[in-house]
Amino acid sequence: MEAERLDHVARIQAEWAQERPDVDVRPQAVIGRLHRLAGLLTDQLCLVYRRHGLSEGEFDCLAALRRAGEPFERAPGELAAHTMVTTGAMTKRIDRLERAGLVTRRRSTADGRGRVVALTSAGRDLIDRAFTEHMHNERRLLDALEADEARELERLLTAWLARVEPPTAP
Repeated sequence: MEAERLDHVARIQAEWAQERPDVDVRPQAVIGRLHRLAGLLTDQLCLVYRRHGLSEGEFDCLAALRRAGEPFERAPGELAAHTMVTTGAMTKRIDRLERAGLVTRRRSTADGRGRVVALTSAGRDLIDRAFTEHMHNERRLLDALEADEARELERLLTAWLARVEPPTAP
């Protein structure tokens, strides 16, 4: 294969194979491409978030509240668990969202020491609009594959993730 026809990852592999023939660089074929694809996809997803005035983390926080169902609230620690960030990072997100009028904080009725974060009506309207556009954007991105390719990729990624990711509590 001609060097100019190789993709970025294949060029890197070829260079390493030349310089370090003693090291198996075949894993880069998958890992390197997944890494590059993740970056490209994240860039495309963040375009939608920004159109709605949100960061990726703020979108995740609002989405976790919306997925909770009526009354669209969760404890901060629960929000952190549902978005896979530290409680400190979640506090900063909640602060920004509260200043923007998208969430409120109050004492928990179940535990007076605890706090609860809830979507405001403005927050619910915003996340509903942003999520709808987000799903259209994901469909657009996935449509680069044939339907059977997408199903096979989903099957493979699900199996791989189940073997690599630590189990989460229900």
